[in-house]
Amino acid sequence: MAEKKDVRQGMLSLMILKTLESMGSLHAYGIARRIEQISGDLLAVQYGTIYPALLKLEQEGHVVSEWTSSRTTAEPSTTA
Repeated sequence: MAEKKDVRQGMLSLMILKTLESMGSLHAYGIARRIEQISGDLLAVQYGTIYPALLKLEQEGHVVSEWTSSRTTAEPSTTA
């Protein structure tokens, strides 16, 4: 089994945008898991990299985030 490689920051931003474009609004966890799934589990997306990348994309105006809540939790959701 091949060792997972970390995703570089510039590539991660592009992968996030493509994931949101194809799948619609997702939580950060869903975005990370989808990128790993599409790569055939060859890439690893760490929480320490996905949240700063999402924040940067939001500050640049590429994505919009909003808090959604259910009866048990409140979670951020991101849309391209």
